[in-house]
Amino acid sequence: MNHQNKKCLIIGPSWVGDMIMAQSLFIQLKQDTPELIIDVLAPAWSEPLLALMPEVNQSIVMPVAHGELDLATRYQLGKSLRKACYHYAFILPNSFKSALIPVWANIPQRIGYRGEMRYGLINTLHILDKKNLSMTVQRFVALASAPNINKVLHYPQPELDLQSIDQQQVLRHFKCEGNWPVLALCPGAEYGAAKCWPATHYAALATMAIEAGWAVWLLGSEKDSIIANKIKVQVDHPHCVSLAGETSLAQVISLLSSANQVVSNDSGLMHIAAAVNTPVIAIYGSSDPSFTPPLNDYAQISCLHLACSPCFKRECPLTHLNCLTGITPQHIWSMVDQGVMDQ
Repeated sequence: MNHQNKKCLIIGPSWVGDMIMAQSLFIQLKQDTPELIIDVLAPAWSEPLLALMPEVNQSIVMPVAHGELDLATRYQLGKSLRKACYHYAFILPNSFKSALIPVWANIPQRIGYRGEMRYGLINTLHILDKKNLSMTVQRFVALASAPNINKVLHYPQPELDLQSIDQQQVLRHFKCEGNWPVLALCPGAEYGAAKCWPATHYAALATMAIEAGWAVWLLGSEKDSIIANKIKVQVDHPHCVSLAGETSLAQVISLLSSANQVVSNDSGLMHIAAAVNTPVIAIYGSSDPSFTPPLNDYAQISCLHLACSPCFKRECPLTHLNCLTGITPQHIWSMVDQGVMDQ
C-alpha cells in the first residue's frame, strides 16, 4: 500500500495495553513510508502516551466517552476534521460507531476489520482470520497490508521515547531516590479480579525482595490503590511504598522505566513496562498470554495453563481462582533473581 506524501487518521483503541500494541502498526506504517503523517484520534487519557510515540504527528482527543454513541458530537468532530484532508483512516476498534467519524470526515480510504455492521463504512475491508492472526498486535499490523494478506510473521515491538521525561525529577518528587535495586509491582487490572494475582502473594514477594535488599514500589491507578494499600500494610516496611493513584500516566511511565524489575498482572502497565524495556514478569490467569503478551524479548511469562483457563471472565466462574493462587511468590521470586542475573 503506497502512503507516500499522504496523511492518515488512526481511530485508536480505548485501553492502555491496546494503545501500546497499536504502536506496532504506527511503526510499521512509518517503516513502509517515512513521509506518512499519522494523527491518532483517541481518549484524552492517551495524550501523554501518544506523545512518547515518535511516529505520531499529533493526538486528537475523542470527545465522546467510551461506549457512548452521541451521534451529534461524532458528526461535528468528523465535519471539523475535513479540513485536514486525510487520505486514509485506520479504524482499530471493531465497533460500528468507531467507523462513523472517518466517513463524516470525508476520508476516502477507510481501513479496518469487518466488525459489527460496517459494510460501506469500511471500504478497505479486512476479514479477520483468527487462526493466522492469533495475537492482537498481529491484527493491528496486518491492517498495513492488503486485505487478502492474513498473515503477519514479523511485527515491530513497541518502544516509547522517554527523552522528554525528566526521570530524576520524578524520582525526587516521589522521594524514590536510592542506591538499591527497585522491584515495581503492578497488582491491579482494569478488566477484573480474574486477572489479579492475590494481594497476599504480592505482599510475600515484596517481603522477599526487601529482605534481599530491594526497594518495592506499588504502582497503579486510583482504582488499584485499595489492593496496593493492602499489600503495603501486610509488608509493613519503609522500603515498600504505594504510589497507586498518586501518579499521572507520564509519571508512572517514568517510574516503570526507572525500576530494575517489574512484576505485573496482565494489564496496561505490563505493556508499558515492556515498551520502556524494563524486565517484566507477566502473571496470567483468566487471559491468554499467546493473545496479548508483553511485547519485549526480555519479558517473562508465568501461566499455569489450567484446563479451565483462559476463560476471559472478569470474575472466576469456578470461584477458586486456582489459575492465579497456584502461582507461588517463591516461583516469581526465582524468576526475578534469574532476570537480574541476566541483566
